[in-house]
Order: sequence, then structure tokens, then C-alpha cells
Amino acid sequence: MTLIGPTDHPLVVGYHCGSEQFAPNVLVDLAVHAEQAGFQGVTVSDHFHPWQDNQGHAGHAWTVLAAIGARTSSVLMGTGVTCPTFRVHPAQVAHAFATLGVLYPGRVFLGVGTGEAVNEAPFAPWPRYQERAERLVEAVQLIRELFTGDWVDADPAGRGYYPTRGARLYDTPAQPVPIYVAASGVRSASIAGAHGDGWITDPHTLRHGEAQIDAFAVAARGAGRDPGAMPKLVELWAVVGERVEAVEAARKWQFLMAFNDVVNIPDPREVQRTAEQLVEPERVADSWVVSRDPQVHIAAIRELAAAGATHIFLHSPQNDQRAAIDFYGAHVLPNL
Repeated sequence: MTLIGPTDHPLVVGYHCGSEQFAPNVLVDLAVHAEQAGFQGVTVSDHFHPWQDNQGHAGHAWTVLAAIGARTSSVLMGTGVTCPTFRVHPAQVAHAFATLGVLYPGRVFLGVGTGEAVNEAPFAPWPRYQERAERLVEAVQLIRELFTGDWVDADPAGRGYYPTRGARLYDTPAQPVPIYVAASGVRSASIAGAHGDGWITDPHTLRHGEAQIDAFAVAARGAGRDPGAMPKLVELWAVVGERVEAVEAARKWQFLMAFNDVVNIPDPREVQRTAEQLVEPERVADSWVVSRDPQVHIAAIRELAAAGATHIFLHSPQNDQRAAIDFYGAHVLPNL
């Protein structure tokens, strides 16, 4: 096993804006409040539909990021994550994030992944993973070429999915926007190592995914990168409160424990029905950090950092987000 382990990369603790969970204007206000509380970064989930119909929201993530940037001064910002292959062409992704990089230099990253049917299938045929992975690799390569500000004039026949000729981005940031690849499986982890500037994954994979960690490290070294120096981003699901509150909140997130059963379902109503049939909300709540004791939350963050996480984003499913933000600002962040 190729351990990643702790790195010398300074730990960033951020706040996750759940586009499925709250309206866009609320998310912007919460991001501002999070920066004021001491959080160093913000991620925004990039969805066209929510995962479950009862979540009730799905604002445009890039627009939300632009508004957050305008109302904050220093937080790191990025998507968690964008699918640059079906709903939007990779050139549109490159255009948007190059502009965000110009507006907020050094503060923006692009998180990408292979996507899920609930967001992509309404707009294009939904293929098997093999094609989705191939599309992601080609999309990342095209985005990087466009980020240079040079003309992209490759022979269209040389591109399998996104033939591009005579294209140029005229406004690009002096500091390129880093691209972080989301991965929880072995093949995707290999793509993250070979083609990403960093890895977005889940806490369980970072702590226990030996095969995924090996694949990431081997691919990164094969691409001339040091896997130990590459950022690793994870979300920490945490409720500042009691278990009864967590169980109630979990009714909007039951799909989490049935991901492989719902990832190919395009309708959020059907995702919700399937998740409710397969998973009890108590099971979901039991997978989260649920406590009013700051030490429990501090210990969870330290455990992830010890496993190699460099960026940890609080994702709180509870209704009262300000309570969670204020709790972390007063009792958790100062003690890390």
C-alpha cells in the first residue's frame, strides 16, 4: 500500500454550500458568515436537479461562486463538483472558471467529476462509466489548453468527444486555476492522480481505500507529480446538535447510503423513492459526526488531517446553518 499520510500542506478548513439544501441567496449569505467566523474556504455543489426532490433547491453554482467572491475577501472558492462533459461543454467550463480566476485571483479552483444522471441525463444519452471517464479526461485536457490563453487548433479528428479548432480564451488569470478531480473508485482515483492537480474524495476512501490510494499515488508519480504534495479535499458531514435532529435532517440525504443504486437515475423524485425504500434515515445519521461537544468535531478534523486531507469542508445537513457556523467559529477552528 502506498500511504499518502499527513503532509506539510497547511490545513484549510472550509464550509460547504449545499446547492440542493438552500436557495442561492441564502448560500451567499452563509458563505459570507462562514468567512467572518474564520472558515478559509467555500465549496458549492454544482447541480441542475437536487439529488432528492424533497431537498427543494438547485441554483446555478458558478453564479453563486461569483456572488460569494464579490462579498468575501479571501476565502478559497470552488465547485464540489462540476461535470464538464454533458450538460455543459468543457469550453464553457474553461471560459467560466478563467473569468472567475481573473475576478478573484488565487482564490478559485475547479472541482470536476464524471457526473451523475440526475444532472446530466436530461440533456444527453447517459453512457456507462467507461465513456464517462474517457470524456472527463479529454475535457480536463481541453480545459487546460484553453486556460493557457493560446489558440487551440488541434485536429478535430484527434479528439474523440470534443473536437475543437480555432478557439481561444482572451481573458485568463495569471495564476492558472487548479483542477481537482473527484474520485472514490480505483479507476477514477487513477484519473485524479494522472490528470488532476489534486484529489476530491470522501473520508472513508481517504482513511481506508487502500486500492484507491495506491492508484492515485502510482498515477501521480507516473505523471511526474508528488502525490504527498497534492491537495486532498474531503467533506466532513457534521451536525451540531442531538441525534434526533440529525435523523430528521437525514431524510433529505438518504441517497448517500444508496449511491450506487441511484447514480444512474435521472429523476430526483425516483431517486428519493428508491433511497427511502433502501435506506433508513437513522442509518445515514449514524454515519455523521453528531455532537455538541467541540472536542468530538475537533477530533474528526484531526483524524482526516492525519489521513492526508489538506482541505476539509464542513457539510452540515441541519436546518440552522448559522448555529453550526458559529459553533465552529467559536469552539472548533480556534483549537485546530
